[in-house]
Amino acid sequence: MSSAPPTITSLTQFVVEHAAGDHVVGAAYLKQTPALALADGGVLLIQGEGAAQRVEAHPNAGILTAASDGAAFVTGGDDGRVVRTTPDGKTELVGDEKGRWIDALALSPSGAMAWSANKTVTARDDKGRLKTWTAPSTPQGLCFAPKGYRLAVSHYNGVSLWFPNTEAAPDRLEWKGSHLDVTWSADGRFVVSSMQENSLHGWRLPEKADMRMTGYPSKTRSLSWSHDGNWLATSGADAAIVWPFSSKEGPMGKPPRECGVRPAKVSRVAFHPGALVLAIGYEDGFILLVRLNDAAELLVRKGDPDNGAVTALAWDRRGTRLLFGTDGGAAGVLTLPA
Repeated sequence: MSSAPPTITSLTQFVVEHAAGDHVVGAAYLKQTPALALADGGVLLIQGEGAAQRVEAHPNAGILTAASDGAAFVTGGDDGRVVRTTPDGKTELVGDEKGRWIDALALSPSGAMAWSANKTVTARDDKGRLKTWTAPSTPQGLCFAPKGYRLAVSHYNGVSLWFPNTEAAPDRLEWKGSHLDVTWSADGRFVVSSMQENSLHGWRLPEKADMRMTGYPSKTRSLSWSHDGNWLATSGADAAIVWPFSSKEGPMGKPPRECGVRPAKVSRVAFHPGALVLAIGYEDGFILLVRLNDAAELLVRKGDPDNGAVTALAWDRRGTRLLFGTDGGAAGVLTLPA
C-alpha cells in the first residue's frame, strides 16, 4: 500500500464478494485458503471466484467463537465441542464439554490451545495433554503469552495469569469490574483487557502497574496489535482508537490516534502483518484501510445496511489479501494491487 499512487482512493474493484450464508463469527487464512466460521455451525473454505467448500464442523449446532494459528481453524460451539478444521476440509474433535457452551478460545504459536466453558478453563498442550483450572467467575477472554506456556484469563474483577504445567495458583491482575476480551503484547510487557464499562484496562508487567484507557462510547470487542508491537488498535468508537505502546510506560499520559472517523461505530480492526496499515470495519458494513504515518485512507467496501456490521477481518500471512465477513452473511476477499 505504501507504494500505491496517491490518486488511488478506492480498492473496491479489487474485491471479490462471496455469499457466506450466515453470520460470520470469524475469518482466517489457513495457509493460503480463506476460511470463514459461521454462526450456523459451518466452516466455509473459499477456493476461488464463486467457489467454496462448506464443512459441517458443528452439525445441528452453532459456532460461538473461533481462532486460527494459520494452519487450521479451531471453533467452539453451543454443542460443547471444540473442533479443528484444516484447509483440506478435514475436521478433528479436540475437546468436548458435553453440551456446555464454549465461551472463549485461544491458540498458541507452539500448537497449544485453550477454551472455557462456564467457569472451567481447559488448556491443551502441543502433545494433546489437558489441564483444567476453575476461574473465580465465568471467563470472557483467553490469550496465550507470546513466549512460554502461560495463559491470560479475563473474568470479573481482573485477569488471571495461569501456568497450566505447574500447580501454583495463577497470578492475579486485579481491577474491579467485568473484563471481556484480553490481549498480550508481543514483547510480553503489557496485558490489556476490554471492559463492560466502555473502557480498557491494562497492566505493565512485571510491576503490575495499572493503565486506564477510557472515553469509549460503547464496548470494545476488537483489539489488534501492529506488527512492531508499538500500537494497539481498538473498536468501540466512530473511529479506530489506536494507543501508543512504544515507551516503557505504554500509553499513559499520551493521547491515542483516531483513524477513519466516520458516522458509524467501528466493529472490527486488523493491523497489516508487515506495515503500519490498519483495516477498519464498521457497523454499517463499510471497510477502510488507513495508513498510520499520514492517515491516508483507501476504500475497500461501501456500507450495506442489509448485510449488517463487519464482524470478521483477517490478513493473509504476506499481507496481500484481506478477508472480511459480516453478521448478515456477506463476505469478500480484497487482493491488493501490485
